[in-house]
Amino acid sequence: MPTAIELAEQFQTSLVGEASHGFTGLAPLERAQSNQISFLSNPLYRQQARDSSAGALIVSQADLEFLQANPSLNSAKRVYFVSKNPYATFARIAQHFATATNPIYPPKIHPSAVIDSTAYIPSSCHIGPFVQVGADVKLGERVSILGNTSIAQGSVIASDTLIYPSVTIYHHTQIGERCIIHSGAVIGADGFGFAPDFSATGDEWVKIPQTGRVVIGNDVEIGASTTIDRGAMSDTVIGSGTKIDNQVQIAHNVVVGNCCVIAGCAAISGSTKIGNFCIIGGAANFAGHLNIADRTTVSGTTSIGRSVTEPGQRFTGVYPSMPHAAWEKNAAILRGLDKIRQRLRLLDKNKTTES
Repeated sequence: MPTAIELAEQFQTSLVGEASHGFTGLAPLERAQSNQISFLSNPLYRQQARDSSAGALIVSQADLEFLQANPSLNSAKRVYFVSKNPYATFARIAQHFATATNPIYPPKIHPSAVIDSTAYIPSSCHIGPFVQVGADVKLGERVSILGNTSIAQGSVIASDTLIYPSVTIYHHTQIGERCIIHSGAVIGADGFGFAPDFSATGDEWVKIPQTGRVVIGNDVEIGASTTIDRGAMSDTVIGSGTKIDNQVQIAHNVVVGNCCVIAGCAAISGSTKIGNFCIIGGAANFAGHLNIADRTTVSGTTSIGRSVTEPGQRFTGVYPSMPHAAWEKNAAILRGLDKIRQRLRLLDKNKTTES
Protein backbone atom coordinates (compact mmCIF):
# COMPACT_ATOMS: atom_id res chain seq x y z
CA MET A 1 0.00 0.00 0.00
CA PRO A 2 1.79 3.19 -1.14
CA THR A 3 2.15 6.07 1.27
CA ALA A 4 1.38 9.72 0.62
CA ILE A 5 5.04 10.71 0.39
CA GLU A 6 5.80 7.86 -2.04
CA LEU A 7 2.97 8.94 -4.33
CA ALA A 8 3.89 12.61 -4.09
CA GLU A 9 7.48 11.90 -5.05
CA GLN A 10 6.56 9.49 -7.85
CA PHE A 11 4.03 11.84 -9.45
CA GLN A 12 5.84 15.10 -8.67
CA THR A 13 3.19 16.83 -6.58
CA SER A 14 3.50 18.96 -3.46
CA LEU A 15 2.28 17.18 -0.34
CA VAL A 16 0.23 18.74 2.44
CA GLY A 17 -0.60 16.45 5.36
CA GLU A 18 0.62 13.21 6.95
CA ALA A 19 3.39 11.73 4.80
CA SER A 20 2.98 8.17 6.14
CA HIS A 21 -0.74 7.89 5.36
CA GLY A 22 -1.28 4.81 3.15
CA PHE A 23 -3.88 4.43 0.38
CA THR A 24 -5.55 1.47 -1.29
CA GLY A 25 -6.91 3.20 -4.39
CA LEU A 26 -9.09 5.98 -5.82
CA ALA A 27 -12.80 6.71 -5.62
CA PRO A 28 -15.30 9.47 -6.53
CA LEU A 29 -15.76 12.33 -4.09
CA GLU A 30 -19.11 11.07 -2.84
CA ARG A 31 -17.90 7.51 -2.17
CA ALA A 32 -14.26 7.87 -1.18
CA GLN A 33 -13.21 6.70 2.28
CA SER A 34 -10.29 7.56 4.53
CA ASN A 35 -7.96 5.07 2.79
CA GLN A 36 -8.83 6.32 -0.70
CA ILE A 37 -7.85 9.25 -2.93
CA SER A 38 -10.19 11.49 -4.91
CA PHE A 39 -9.62 14.61 -6.98
CA LEU A 40 -11.00 18.08 -7.62
CA SER A 41 -10.48 19.67 -11.03
CA ASN A 42 -13.62 21.80 -11.32
CA PRO A 43 -14.37 24.59 -8.82
CA LEU A 44 -18.08 23.76 -9.12
CA TYR A 45 -17.41 20.71 -6.94
CA ARG A 46 -15.50 22.47 -4.18
CA GLN A 47 -18.31 22.04 -1.66
CA GLN A 48 -18.60 18.35 -2.47
CA ALA A 49 -14.85 17.99 -2.07
CA ARG A 50 -14.95 19.83 1.25
CA ASP A 51 -17.57 17.37 2.62
CA SER A 52 -16.00 14.25 1.11
CA SER A 53 -14.68 11.51 3.39
CA ALA A 54 -11.69 10.96 1.11
CA GLY A 55 -8.40 10.52 2.93
CA ALA A 56 -6.63 12.51 0.23
CA LEU A 57 -7.55 14.93 -2.51
CA ILE A 58 -5.63 15.86 -5.65
CA VAL A 59 -6.15 19.62 -6.00
CA SER A 60 -4.81 22.81 -7.53
CA GLN A 61 -3.22 25.48 -5.33
CA ALA A 62 -6.34 27.65 -5.59
CA ASP A 63 -8.64 24.80 -4.55
CA LEU A 64 -6.30 23.93 -1.66
CA GLU A 65 -6.55 27.48 -0.36
CA PHE A 66 -10.36 27.37 -0.59
CA LEU A 67 -10.57 24.05 1.26
CA GLN A 68 -8.18 25.16 3.99
CA ALA A 69 -10.17 28.37 4.45
CA ASN A 70 -13.43 26.36 4.68
CA PRO A 71 -12.53 23.25 6.71
CA SER A 72 -14.89 20.33 7.38
CA LEU A 73 -14.93 17.59 10.00
CA ASN A 74 -12.79 15.42 7.72
CA SER A 75 -10.17 18.09 7.01
CA ALA A 76 -7.96 17.55 10.04
CA LYS A 77 -6.51 14.20 8.85
CA ARG A 78 -6.82 14.78 5.12
CA VAL A 79 -3.83 14.69 2.79
CA TYR A 80 -3.58 16.97 -0.24
CA PHE A 81 -1.60 16.32 -3.41
CA VAL A 82 -1.17 19.77 -4.96
CA SER A 83 -0.78 19.70 -8.74
CA LYS A 84 -0.84 22.19 -11.60
CA ASN A 85 -3.03 19.71 -13.49
CA PRO A 86 -5.10 17.69 -10.97
CA TYR A 87 -7.01 15.77 -13.65
CA ALA A 88 -3.86 14.49 -15.35
CA THR A 89 -2.29 13.67 -11.98
CA PHE A 90 -5.41 11.72 -11.07
CA ALA A 91 -5.12 9.74 -14.33
CA ARG A 92 -1.48 8.87 -13.66
CA ILE A 93 -2.12 7.80 -10.07
CA ALA A 94 -5.12 5.78 -11.27
CA GLN A 95 -2.83 3.96 -13.72
CA HIS A 96 -0.51 3.15 -10.83
CA PHE A 97 -3.28 1.50 -8.80
CA ALA A 98 -4.82 -0.20 -11.85
CA THR A 99 -1.69 -2.25 -12.48
CA ALA A 100 -2.58 -4.38 -9.46
CA THR A 101 -5.93 -5.46 -10.97
CA ASN A 102 -5.18 -5.45 -14.71
CA PRO A 103 -5.14 -8.89 -16.38
CA ILE A 104 -1.71 -10.35 -17.00
CA TYR A 105 -1.00 -11.92 -20.38
CA PRO A 106 1.97 -14.26 -19.93
CA PRO A 107 4.23 -15.07 -22.85
CA LYS A 108 2.70 -18.03 -24.70
CA ILE A 109 1.05 -19.11 -27.94
CA HIS A 110 -2.31 -20.84 -27.55
CA PRO A 111 -2.40 -24.20 -29.34
CA SER A 112 -5.52 -23.18 -31.31
CA ALA A 113 -3.78 -20.14 -32.87
CA VAL A 114 -3.00 -20.38 -36.59
CA ILE A 115 0.35 -18.76 -37.38
CA ASP A 116 2.04 -18.67 -40.75
CA SER A 117 5.54 -20.11 -40.77
CA THR A 118 6.99 -16.84 -42.11
CA ALA A 119 5.59 -14.70 -39.27
CA TYR A 120 8.07 -13.39 -36.71
CA ILE A 121 6.81 -13.66 -33.13
CA PRO A 122 9.22 -13.07 -30.21
CA SER A 123 9.00 -15.46 -27.29
CA SER A 124 7.81 -12.60 -25.05
CA CYS A 125 4.49 -12.26 -26.95
CA HIS A 126 1.08 -13.54 -25.90
CA ILE A 127 -1.06 -15.08 -28.67
CA GLY A 128 -4.58 -16.02 -27.56
CA PRO A 129 -6.99 -18.74 -28.72
CA PHE A 130 -8.06 -18.85 -32.37
CA VAL A 131 -5.82 -15.94 -33.34
CA GLN A 132 -4.78 -15.92 -37.00
CA VAL A 133 -1.40 -14.46 -37.96
CA GLY A 134 -0.63 -14.18 -41.66
CA ALA A 135 2.51 -14.44 -43.75
CA ASP A 136 5.41 -12.06 -43.07
CA VAL A 137 3.76 -10.51 -40.02
CA LYS A 138 6.29 -9.05 -37.59
CA LEU A 139 5.56 -8.53 -33.91
CA GLY A 140 7.65 -6.57 -31.42
CA GLU A 141 8.48 -7.66 -27.90
CA ARG A 142 5.66 -8.25 -25.38
CA VAL A 143 2.85 -7.78 -27.89
CA SER A 144 -0.43 -9.33 -26.64
CA ILE A 145 -3.03 -10.45 -29.19
CA LEU A 146 -6.17 -11.82 -27.59
CA GLY A 147 -8.64 -14.40 -28.87
CA ASN A 148 -10.23 -14.48 -32.34
CA THR A 149 -8.14 -11.61 -33.67
CA SER A 150 -6.85 -11.70 -37.24
CA ILE A 151 -3.55 -10.12 -38.30
CA ALA A 152 -3.18 -10.22 -42.09
CA GLN A 153 -0.13 -10.56 -44.30
CA GLY A 154 2.78 -8.17 -43.97
CA SER A 155 1.47 -6.27 -40.96
CA VAL A 156 3.94 -4.92 -38.37
CA ILE A 157 3.01 -4.41 -34.71
CA ALA A 158 5.62 -2.80 -32.46
CA SER A 159 6.50 -3.62 -28.86
CA ASP A 160 4.09 -3.58 -25.87
CA THR A 161 0.94 -3.17 -27.95
CA LEU A 162 -2.25 -4.81 -26.66
CA ILE A 163 -4.93 -5.99 -29.08
CA TYR A 164 -8.21 -7.12 -27.51
CA PRO A 165 -10.38 -9.99 -28.83
CA SER A 166 -12.04 -9.99 -32.25
CA VAL A 167 -9.99 -7.23 -33.83
CA THR A 168 -9.40 -7.43 -37.59
CA ILE A 169 -6.17 -5.99 -38.96
CA TYR A 170 -5.87 -6.07 -42.75
CA HIS A 171 -2.69 -6.60 -44.75
CA HIS A 172 0.39 -4.36 -44.49
CA THR A 173 -0.94 -2.33 -41.56
CA GLN A 174 1.70 -0.74 -39.34
CA ILE A 175 1.02 -0.20 -35.63
CA GLY A 176 3.40 1.54 -33.25
CA GLU A 177 4.55 0.85 -29.70
CA ARG A 178 2.29 0.74 -26.61
CA CYS A 179 -0.92 0.98 -28.60
CA ILE A 180 -4.27 -0.38 -27.35
CA ILE A 181 -6.88 -1.59 -29.83
CA HIS A 182 -10.26 -2.59 -28.42
CA SER A 183 -12.60 -5.35 -29.51
CA GLY A 184 -14.35 -5.17 -32.84
CA ALA A 185 -12.05 -2.56 -34.35
CA VAL A 186 -11.28 -2.98 -38.05
CA ILE A 187 -7.98 -1.51 -39.23
CA GLY A 188 -7.15 -1.35 -42.93
CA ALA A 189 -10.44 -2.21 -44.62
CA ASP A 190 -10.90 -0.84 -48.13
CA GLY A 191 -11.72 2.84 -48.37
CA PHE A 192 -15.05 3.74 -49.97
CA GLY A 193 -13.85 4.48 -53.51
CA PHE A 194 -16.04 3.95 -56.59
CA ALA A 195 -16.06 5.71 -59.98
CA PRO A 196 -19.46 6.13 -61.65
CA ASP A 197 -19.86 4.73 -65.17
CA PHE A 198 -23.42 5.06 -66.41
CA SER A 199 -22.62 5.51 -70.07
CA ALA A 200 -24.25 3.60 -72.92
CA THR A 201 -21.82 0.72 -72.40
CA GLY A 202 -21.47 0.91 -68.63
CA ASP A 203 -23.98 0.64 -65.84
CA GLU A 204 -22.04 0.39 -62.61
CA TRP A 205 -19.92 1.92 -59.89
CA VAL A 206 -16.37 0.88 -60.72
CA LYS A 207 -14.34 -0.07 -57.65
CA ILE A 208 -11.09 1.88 -57.19
CA PRO A 209 -8.36 -0.39 -55.76
CA GLN A 210 -7.28 0.68 -52.29
CA THR A 211 -3.53 0.08 -52.40
CA GLY A 212 -2.37 2.30 -49.51
CA ARG A 213 -1.87 1.25 -45.90
CA VAL A 214 -2.89 2.30 -42.42
CA VAL A 215 0.05 3.61 -40.40
CA ILE A 216 -0.52 4.13 -36.67
CA GLY A 217 2.00 5.88 -34.41
CA ASN A 218 3.05 5.12 -30.85
CA ASP A 219 0.77 5.32 -27.78
CA VAL A 220 -2.44 5.36 -29.81
CA GLU A 221 -5.68 3.95 -28.35
CA ILE A 222 -8.50 2.86 -30.66
CA GLY A 223 -11.97 2.18 -29.29
CA ALA A 224 -14.32 -0.74 -29.82
CA SER A 225 -15.93 -1.11 -33.27
CA THR A 226 -13.97 1.80 -34.71
CA THR A 227 -12.98 1.50 -38.38
CA ILE A 228 -9.91 3.01 -40.01
CA ASP A 229 -9.83 2.53 -43.78
CA ARG A 230 -6.65 1.98 -45.74
CA GLY A 231 -5.55 4.62 -48.22
CA ALA A 232 -6.45 4.52 -51.88
CA MET A 233 -2.89 5.17 -53.10
CA SER A 234 -1.28 7.04 -50.19
CA ASP A 235 -1.55 5.95 -46.54
CA THR A 236 -4.11 6.66 -43.87
CA VAL A 237 -2.09 7.94 -40.90
CA ILE A 238 -2.90 8.22 -37.17
CA GLY A 239 -0.33 10.30 -35.26
CA SER A 240 1.36 9.28 -32.03
CA GLY A 241 -0.50 9.89 -28.78
CA THR A 242 -3.93 10.16 -30.43
CA LYS A 243 -6.91 8.61 -28.62
CA ILE A 244 -9.95 7.44 -30.61
CA ASP A 245 -13.25 6.48 -28.98
CA ASN A 246 -15.71 3.74 -29.93
CA GLN A 247 -17.56 3.57 -33.27
CA VAL A 248 -15.52 6.24 -35.03
CA GLN A 249 -15.18 6.16 -38.83
CA ILE A 250 -11.92 7.34 -40.37
CA ALA A 251 -11.92 7.17 -44.16
CA HIS A 252 -9.17 6.53 -46.69
CA ASN A 253 -6.18 8.88 -46.93
CA VAL A 254 -7.14 10.74 -43.75
CA VAL A 255 -4.21 12.06 -41.73
CA VAL A 256 -4.82 12.63 -38.01
CA GLY A 257 -2.06 14.51 -36.19
CA ASN A 258 -0.37 13.81 -32.89
CA CYS A 259 -2.18 13.85 -29.53
CA CYS A 260 -5.69 14.36 -30.89
CA VAL A 261 -8.82 13.04 -29.14
CA ILE A 262 -11.82 11.88 -31.17
CA ALA A 263 -15.03 11.01 -29.32
CA GLY A 264 -17.55 8.31 -30.22
CA CYS A 265 -19.43 8.18 -33.52
CA ALA A 266 -17.37 10.96 -35.12
CA ALA A 267 -16.74 10.54 -38.86
CA ILE A 268 -13.90 11.96 -40.96
CA SER A 269 -14.29 11.79 -44.73
CA GLY A 270 -11.56 10.85 -47.15
CA SER A 271 -8.33 12.83 -47.59
CA THR A 272 -9.05 15.25 -44.75
CA LYS A 273 -6.03 16.25 -42.68
CA ILE A 274 -6.51 16.90 -38.96
CA GLY A 275 -3.76 18.89 -37.22
CA ASN A 276 -2.02 18.16 -33.93
CA PHE A 277 -3.74 18.45 -30.51
CA CYS A 278 -7.24 18.69 -32.00
CA ILE A 279 -10.33 17.80 -29.93
CA ILE A 280 -13.29 16.33 -31.81
CA GLY A 281 -16.60 15.82 -29.99
CA GLY A 282 -18.97 12.89 -30.33
CA ALA A 283 -20.83 12.50 -33.65
CA ALA A 284 -18.96 15.45 -35.19
CA ASN A 285 -18.34 14.98 -38.90
CA PHE A 286 -15.97 16.35 -41.52
CA ALA A 287 -16.34 16.66 -45.28
CA GLY A 288 -13.55 15.30 -47.45
CA HIS A 289 -10.34 16.99 -48.64
CA LEU A 290 -10.23 19.53 -45.78
CA ASN A 291 -7.26 20.85 -43.82
CA ILE A 292 -7.91 21.41 -40.11
CA ALA A 293 -5.40 23.54 -38.20
CA ASP A 294 -3.64 22.50 -35.00
CA ARG A 295 -5.51 22.74 -31.69
CA THR A 296 -8.93 23.03 -33.33
CA THR A 297 -11.84 22.04 -31.08
CA VAL A 298 -15.07 20.78 -32.67
CA SER A 299 -18.13 20.38 -30.45
CA GLY A 300 -20.26 17.25 -30.58
CA THR A 301 -22.57 16.73 -33.63
CA THR A 302 -20.99 19.71 -35.42
CA SER A 303 -20.50 19.41 -39.18
CA ILE A 304 -17.31 20.88 -40.65
CA GLY A 305 -17.61 21.57 -44.38
CA ARG A 306 -14.68 23.94 -44.92
CA SER A 307 -11.00 23.94 -44.08
CA VAL A 308 -9.85 25.62 -40.86
CA THR A 309 -6.64 27.60 -41.37
CA GLU A 310 -6.25 29.46 -38.07
CA PRO A 311 -5.03 27.32 -35.13
CA GLY A 312 -6.81 27.19 -31.77
CA GLN A 313 -10.37 27.93 -32.86
CA ARG A 314 -13.51 26.25 -31.54
CA PHE A 315 -16.50 25.39 -33.74
CA THR A 316 -20.05 24.57 -32.67
CA GLY A 317 -23.02 24.06 -34.95
CA VAL A 318 -25.69 22.52 -32.77
CA TYR A 319 -29.27 23.75 -32.47
CA PRO A 320 -30.71 23.04 -29.02
CA SER A 321 -33.56 20.54 -28.89
CA MET A 322 -37.13 21.82 -28.54
CA PRO A 323 -40.67 20.42 -28.52
CA HIS A 324 -41.62 19.12 -31.96
CA ALA A 325 -44.48 21.59 -32.40
CA ALA A 326 -42.11 24.50 -31.79
CA TRP A 327 -39.62 23.00 -34.26
CA GLU A 328 -42.33 22.81 -36.94
CA LYS A 329 -43.12 26.53 -36.48
CA ASN A 330 -39.45 27.48 -36.71
CA ALA A 331 -38.97 25.25 -39.75
CA ALA A 332 -41.83 27.04 -41.51
CA ILE A 333 -40.10 30.37 -40.87
CA LEU A 334 -36.80 29.00 -42.17
CA ARG A 335 -38.46 27.87 -45.39
CA GLY A 336 -39.65 31.42 -45.97
CA LEU A 337 -36.35 33.19 -45.25
CA ASP A 338 -35.46 33.57 -48.93
CA LYS A 339 -38.74 35.32 -49.67
CA ILE A 340 -38.23 37.63 -46.70
CA ARG A 341 -34.72 38.44 -47.96
CA GLN A 342 -36.05 39.29 -51.41
CA ARG A 343 -38.69 41.61 -49.92
CA LEU A 344 -36.07 43.36 -47.78
CA ARG A 345 -33.85 43.88 -50.83
CA LEU A 346 -36.80 45.32 -52.76
CA LEU A 347 -37.65 47.68 -49.90
CA ASP A 348 -34.03 48.79 -49.69
CA LYS A 349 -33.92 49.35 -53.47
CA ASN A 350 -37.11 51.45 -53.40
CA LYS A 351 -35.79 53.45 -50.47
CA THR A 352 -32.55 54.15 -52.33
CA THR A 353 -34.49 55.23 -55.45
CA GLU A 354 -36.72 57.61 -53.50
CA SER A 355 -33.75 59.27 -51.84
